[in-house]
Amino acid sequence: MAKDLIVSEVIEQKIYLVRDQKVMLDSDLAILYGVPVKALNQSVKRNKKRFPEDFMFRLDSQEYKVLKSQIVTANTPLRSQIVTANDNRGGRRNLPYVFTEHGIAMLSSVLNSDRAIQVNIQIIRTFIKLRKLLSTHKDLLEKIEKMEKGYDRQFRIVFDIIRELNNPPEKLRKQIGFKVK
Repeated sequence: MAKDLIVSEVIEQKIYLVRDQKVMLDSDLAILYGVPVKALNQSVKRNKKRFPEDFMFRLDSQEYKVLKSQIVTANTPLRSQIVTANDNRGGRRNLPYVFTEHGIAMLSSVLNSDRAIQVNIQIIRTFIKLRKLLSTHKDLLEKIEKMEKGYDRQFRIVFDIIRELNNPPEKLRKQIGFKVK
């Protein structure tokens, strides 16, 4: 069972911010749980009372486009590689569901396999780790701001540099393809 467990960093890469909430896609969860997306969504639909809007919601088309643009790695598919449509179109017919931390916790009661339980434990631990990291980061920023008020302008440069380090600029993506001269 230990070799089947998912590394925390893999889970962290599959957590996205949508509607000011940290969420995971149904397709990513299905891959982690080792079940088809269709089976995961059917289990959720059979237990609809367990998944209110703050536990799970469907992305709208604009959110889906934004999320697609955020996903950089090839290892994070937006559609299941396991489940295919019944006709010749293939792929997803509907916009994906996303699950909040509470919705993921509820999934363990719906998916009754040992793997689902183990994966759920790891996902919840990852959410807790991220929450602690964010709170530590917030506390540090508050301390820096408090210190900044107590010092004169000579130290303002130091505080500006610290603030820049906390908010690194977005990396420019390397252009793919040939350059025409």
